Amino acid sequence: MKMAYKPLATRIPEEMEKQLTEYMESEGTDKSTAARKILEKGIAEWRKERALGLLGQGRITFAKAAEIAAVSLWEMADLVKQKRIEWVHITPEDIEREFKLAQKSSKRPQ
Repeated sequence: MKMAYKPLATRIPEEMEKQLTEYMESEGTDKSTAARKILEKGIAEWRKERALGLLGQGRITFAKAAEIAAVSLWEMADLVKQKRIEWVHITPEDIEREFKLAQKSSKRPQ
């Protein structure tokens, strides 16, 4: 399936343009592709931070956090461990539900 692209116009600080040019040159790509790649990385990081924040506040389940972050349950577990996120407001039912969801997902990659 081919992805549809939409134009985006924005103003950025001069220093940011220099950094974008540096990225563009190091990656051997045009400015549009460089900006799109950096934006994709930024959005992916934002999704992870958002998911971890909501999980830490007890507002979402572990499985929902992985969905928001667009990562596997195993990757989410690694993120939680790396960021030392403590789950709050977890009930035994939540743990049982999360365990069942984890069992249904594919095995952890080697």
